[in-house]
Amino acid sequence: MGTRVINRGNKAARAGFGEGLLEAGGANSRVVAIGADITASVCVDLFASKFPQRFISLGIAEQNCVGVAAGLALSGKIPVFATYSVFSALRTTDQIRVSLCYNNLHVVIGGAHAGVSVGPDGATHQALEDIAIMRVLPNMCVLSPCDATQARLAVIAAIELCKGPVYLRFGREAMPDFTSHDQEFIFGKAQIMHAGNDLAIIATGHLTWEALQAAYQLEKEGISARVINIHTIKPLDEAAVILAAKECGAIVTAEEHQVSGGLGSAVSEVISKNYPVPMEFVGMNDRFGESGTPLELMQKFGLNAGNIHRKCREVLIRNQ
Repeated sequence: MGTRVINRGNKAARAGFGEGLLEAGGANSRVVAIGADITASVCVDLFASKFPQRFISLGIAEQNCVGVAAGLALSGKIPVFATYSVFSALRTTDQIRVSLCYNNLHVVIGGAHAGVSVGPDGATHQALEDIAIMRVLPNMCVLSPCDATQARLAVIAAIELCKGPVYLRFGREAMPDFTSHDQEFIFGKAQIMHAGNDLAIIATGHLTWEALQAAYQLEKEGISARVINIHTIKPLDEAAVILAAKECGAIVTAEEHQVSGGLGSAVSEVISKNYPVPMEFVGMNDRFGESGTPLELMQKFGLNAGNIHRKCREVLIRNQ
């Protein structure tokens, strides 16, 4: 058996986002934060408490937040705007497209509470379409870290290294925190989390951990699964995807998002053009979420290791 990735304990990715914003703000006085009435819920309160003179609360006016962020960026600041992803990515799409992307402004958009793991907040607050919308916007970079540690590094990198708009997606609930504290976060570079050549599981966000658990079960069954964490959905690491297709011969994608338009679609676009292989998809299948505990919802919609394992067995049969 290969080396297993260890969960250091559950921690919410939103906490990592808040810690990264605080760290980046301490290192660069140009960083400013914009809140939309739920500052503590998305962990921007850490920054607001430390740097109150660089924090602006605009209330429940998300479209206005994007306009203010654009103005601040044009004035030489590095604005970070964060709220629930159903508001930061979906309610504000027009403003993001015209004010930020068209002008290629360096604004970091935090999309919190993404996916069904928001739980009891229900379908209206469960962003399952944000990746699809954000990744088609010209100039937009789309990040989807897999745990709290990576979320912290992602927001620091988005602030320090990017030149244009960035959408950073993260969850609410405490989930396994398992990536290395000293990892190097490289935009557009996939992470190989588990070696294997019988098939590849390409995952993002919370489902990276579930993909690892599925791979460990497959390993017990004599099947070697490569697990690839895609923390940068745009620009996608096409080389890693093509190599996985060539060396593994079959692919399963896993995401807490609609299958249409999300990571699975992005991967299939690359595969169909460069090296077609059998694929299966784990994600939401053209439906809204609902209220329930996070684990209940993940189980109901098959966003877990068990369903990833099942899809892996299915794609291997297709590849015989």
